[in-house]
Amino acid sequence: MQNKTAPRAGRQDGDATRQHLLEVAGQVFAERGFADATSKEICARAGTNIAAVNYHFGSRGALYEAVLVEAHHHLLKLEDMQDIVARDLAPREKLRVILRGIVLRATGPQAHWGARVVIRELMSPTEHAPALVHKAIAPKALLMLGLVCEILGLPPATPGLQRALFLLMSPCLALLVAPREMRANLFPALSGDAEALLDDMMTYAGAGLDAIAAKYSASPRPPGA
Repeated sequence: MQNKTAPRAGRQDGDATRQHLLEVAGQVFAERGFADATSKEICARAGTNIAAVNYHFGSRGALYEAVLVEAHHHLLKLEDMQDIVARDLAPREKLRVILRGIVLRATGPQAHWGARVVIRELMSPTEHAPALVHKAIAPKALLMLGLVCEILGLPPATPGLQRALFLLMSPCLALLVAPREMRANLFPALSGDAEALLDDMMTYAGAGLDAIAAKYSASPRPPGA
């Protein structure tokens, strides 16, 4: 009788090895950056054969792109955002829930390698930056743009919408980029009560969004708009 469970078990083992490589590679890339992290070190730390990177990902560059997407996924999951946006909540409450997830990850007691990988790539882009932009950031930015559009009550083509979204998300990026030691020493309130920080972020963002809505609602619209 043919054993039908063997191929399935093989696939599961392969998936587990791939995920383990992804996790270890993320740690190595976070520590060393793309240029200095080698497949040899990644495989040694993962306890796999040196050929594992090429077998599961095709190349070190492809592995790095997968790490970039996984890193951004940890910081902000598209599936979670889609679930939040679909909830029966007021638009600003949806925004608060999304920002809360980012704040908790950025101010949590243990930093995940994902933040360091994303920061490295943003501060010193490699040839693989487009993968981060198109595969990870762009779908989430489009969803956030729709949410901001709903909050402001303005047409999607309004110039202020994109600027408002960028200004809205900039504090989150600053939280991720700022070293924990600097935050603790210079701005200790950033490292304390995450819910209080979120409250202040929403107050600050809400006032700005209200001002943008008032400014562009009062602006004359171009012909045909």
